[in-house]
Amino acid sequence: MSQLLWGSPKTLRALLCELVSWESRTHTEGERTFPYEVQEKLSELDYFKKNPEHLSLHKADLGRNFVNAFYKHPEAKETVVLISHFDTVQTEEYGDLETLAFQPEELTKKLHDRKDDLPEEARIDLESGKYLFGRGTMDMKMGLALHMSLIEKASTEQWSINLLLLTVPDEEVNSAGMRAAVKELVNLRDKYDLSYKMFINSEPSFSQKPGDDRHYIYSGTMGKIMPAALFYGKETHVGEPLKGITANYISTFLTQLMEWNPLFQESDLGEKTPLPVSLQQKDLKLQYSTQTPYRAAALYNVFLMKRSAAEIMNLFEQVSQEAAHMCNDSYKALCRREQIEGVGEVKVLRYEKLLSYAEGKLGGNFVEKIKSEVQGNMDWDERDKSLRIADKLMIQCQELAPAIVLLFAPPYYPAVNASDDPLIIDSVQLIKETAGKFDVEVSQIHYFNGLCDLSYVQYSDEADGWTAFERNTPVWGDTYSIPFADMLQLQAPVLNVGPFGKDAHQRTERLHIDSAFVHTPIMLESLMKSLVEQL
Repeated sequence: MSQLLWGSPKTLRALLCELVSWESRTHTEGERTFPYEVQEKLSELDYFKKNPEHLSLHKADLGRNFVNAFYKHPEAKETVVLISHFDTVQTEEYGDLETLAFQPEELTKKLHDRKDDLPEEARIDLESGKYLFGRGTMDMKMGLALHMSLIEKASTEQWSINLLLLTVPDEEVNSAGMRAAVKELVNLRDKYDLSYKMFINSEPSFSQKPGDDRHYIYSGTMGKIMPAALFYGKETHVGEPLKGITANYISTFLTQLMEWNPLFQESDLGEKTPLPVSLQQKDLKLQYSTQTPYRAAALYNVFLMKRSAAEIMNLFEQVSQEAAHMCNDSYKALCRREQIEGVGEVKVLRYEKLLSYAEGKLGGNFVEKIKSEVQGNMDWDERDKSLRIADKLMIQCQELAPAIVLLFAPPYYPAVNASDDPLIIDSVQLIKETAGKFDVEVSQIHYFNGLCDLSYVQYSDEADGWTAFERNTPVWGDTYSIPFADMLQLQAPVLNVGPFGKDAHQRTERLHIDSAFVHTPIMLESLMKSLVEQL
């Protein structure tokens, strides 16, 4: 048997450092070139030299690609999909050490000269010699390295199960890579008559609180959705404030009710979603003037476990109606005090109603022209575009004002959970037993709280709840879409098994060396071999 390229802790560490050195921050040129580097690296394996058609790149968006590396056993149909993302967040927080952010060995050494500048827990971990620092070491190029090692071992030892390595761009922003990959997963299944047995991600194990060194595995992932609101008031001059109503005034009532609202909190299997918070609140004036701000917008973060987009929109509308009622009562009291008529009552309407009204008033072609103009603005992301489309339509339909227009802004991550699946129950027990041989305690968490690409497989929605998302997302079908119908076809249990690390998205991001290069490889290999034995 030939020598494995990545079969030892030393060679696996070298592979990780090489992957990290290919910087791939989201929306940079590095993110576009990274999959070509991975393809070239995987092509060194004998299996892909003999089967080059099983190693391929596929388009995501914006010139980015995802990588499929498919080890196909001649007689196997059962297939495990190994999912990872290769983009990382930015690196400005490293300051004058930013050039070393993608050089883990050098950065870790250099930090010893700066250890007094580190938070205490990071300093202690650095001095222990048990951690490797650097952007992407933990989140999540180590996961990709582990999957590359598994593909190599499976193809060399000819495991009687298929493995599909899938590594994607853009997980950190909109998951464009995974959303594009869903269709290819369905195509591959049909082309080779595959049966997907399990979707495994290797996002890192996050500590649950400071000083927590336990290893976690996750049998599901929390969902996230972003209800948003456009507030449309009535403009006036600051010298005549009572002739109008500011959007900022209207917005405060809804934001007070949305922040930390327990109506949006879900509980399942002893775990709870974090409470909702506002992610952005701003008026839409592009420059300063003494005209009052009559258009404003807000984004709210809501985590999910069981609820669909339709249920969230219904709740959001309920809370918005309450906010409008409070706003109207307050405004009426002001009008009585100042002995004025006022500009009318604030109404609540969903984006789908605004769109239908605008199409009836202006015609479908004019509405499409408005949407195209907004979509063509390269300075706005999907969230800006969502709000600006609603804004441009309201400008043409001011008779609906004052109003709160309810919509969804991307991204949307459906929640997924496989905790009660017999295969997952057995797999979790096996991993715990394997870890126990290293005196490592592994605990199960039912919902990964860091958000991940597992959201786009094993989707379930019996009541077509996603249609509320489609109808109320202004950029739907243009710059953002989710392949719900294809996701429904990818029905296999999910599990996240990754290395332990700390401080993702911080300058102290670091990876536990033994967990990454010794413990997790053996846990994953044990899991794969147990799946083979069940065939």
